[in-house]
This record gives sequence, structure tokens and C-alpha cells, in this order.
Amino acid sequence: MAAGPGTGELCAILSALSWAVGVIFYRQLGATLPPLQLNFLKNLLVMGMLVPAILVVHGLQPSPLSATQAAIAVASGVLGIGIADTLYFRALNELGAGRMGVLGNFYSPFVIVLSFAFLDERLKPLQFVGFALVSLGVWVAAWPRRGAAPRPAHVVRGFGFALLAIVLMAVAIVLVKRVLEAQPLLWVTGWRMAGALLGMAVIALVRGEARYLAPPTTGMPWARLALAAFLGQFLAMVLWLAGYKYTQASVAAILNETASVFILVLAAIWLKEPLTRRAAIGVGLTLGGVSVMLWVR
Repeated sequence: MAAGPGTGELCAILSALSWAVGVIFYRQLGATLPPLQLNFLKNLLVMGMLVPAILVVHGLQPSPLSATQAAIAVASGVLGIGIADTLYFRALNELGAGRMGVLGNFYSPFVIVLSFAFLDERLKPLQFVGFALVSLGVWVAAWPRRGAAPRPAHVVRGFGFALLAIVLMAVAIVLVKRVLEAQPLLWVTGWRMAGALLGMAVIALVRGEARYLAPPTTGMPWARLALAAFLGQFLAMVLWLAGYKYTQASVAAILNETASVFILVLAAIWLKEPLTRRAAIGVGLTLGGVSVMLWVR
């Protein structure tokens, strides 16, 4: 991928859109598949998509990553996909998409702080304005209306799972940022996915849950899972990592927050859910913040 001006920002926004489509599928799939099983099977499908993609783009050439770079990418996959995504799906089942959309707003502050500390990144003053508008827009749009959904039975546990998932995602992307800048995107993505699958297999064996690594014998929604894996993981992850490769981690993280707003808009179009006045205001604020981020890139 040739990196021109705004490439990273565009990839970050498209990743958010792709992930939002996937979340709708994941929410439906989570009603019948346990979090670990859902995460492992969709990542197995994604690895099946990545291998031919790497062969098409790079041929039979060996991996260009050094042993240290490969280890970092694998560790990033274990933390950011294997553990974090499993926790995310568990929290999604506990709290619902609306509350998860609000809690997801913690992601960009974590990335900004970690990028400041470990990557020496600094946001411009106007980018902080964009960050504030995006964050406010997500809060306004995604905060559940009073009486719109029943209070979760395990709200504290769900909040804990969600927060830990978000922290691990932030740590994982900052960890692999320098490797992304130096090496081909698909190779780094492949190593991360290998780490994710390895991490989940180890977790399942340690917890005595190896049975969840196999698909159910009956009623397995393969077509829906494959579509969710392609849109919500393969495409979203490649675009997500491309965003971090071609722009500051802080900027990409802020633009990733638009996923929550995309979920609301898609739910209104796709599922015919009402788009409230407050949600429309939130969408407008978020789009204003995105415009600021793109203007001062």
C-alpha cells in the first residue's frame, strides 16, 4: 500500500466502519456461541484468509521480520486479540452494544497516554479539540437512554471485562507500532494472528476449556461467522493496523472511536432501530471532530 497524505486517517475511519458492521454480527453470534469459541473460530477463519493474501502479495519469500520483531508481533496478538477480544465479547454479552459503545471511548485516552510515554508522540492543540468533539459525540450518541434497555445482571463484572479488554488493546497496538512502521503490513498482521490463536489455545488448555476450540456439531452458523470474520476482523484489522502504520497512534485511536457512531447509524438503517435526536446530535459532534482531525493532519 502506497502511503499518501491522509492514508492512515482514511484507513482508521474505514476500519471503524468495518468493525461496526462486524459488531452487529458478533452480537447476534454471541447469543449462541461462548466468547472463547466465537473468538477462536473467527480468528481461525481470518488466518485462513491471511495466508493466501500474504502469498498473493509477497509470494513464497520468507518473513522479513527479525526474531525480536516477530516475538513482539506475536505478543501483541496474544494480548490484543487472543485475550482482549475474548474479554470484549464477554463484556458485549454482559452489557450490550450500547454500553460497550460508551466504554469503548476509554480506548483513545489510553493510547494517547501510552504513545506519549513510549512513542514520544504529541498531539497538536487542534487535534485535542478534535479528540474532545469525537469523545463527546460518542458519549452523547451511545449512552443508553433511560428505560431503553434493562440494567445488566452483572454490570460491575461486565465493566471490569470491558475496561481490561480496552487497556490490553491499547497496550498491544502501542507495543507493535514500531514494527508496523518498519515491516510489511500483511506479515505483521499474520504474526499477530498466529499469536492470537496460540494464546487462545493455551488459555483454553489451562482453563480446561479445550472443547470450546472446536465448532458445535449442529447449528453452526458458518456463513454468518465467515462474513463477520471477513468484515469485522480480517478487513477491519488490516485497515486498523494500516491506520497505525501510516499515522500517529494517537490520531488513529481517536478516529477509531467513530465505530460507536457507525454502529448507531447502521442499526438505524439495517435493523430499523430509531435514530433519536440525541443520537443525531452525537453523530454530528463526532463528524465535526473527525473533520478537525483530518484538517490538521
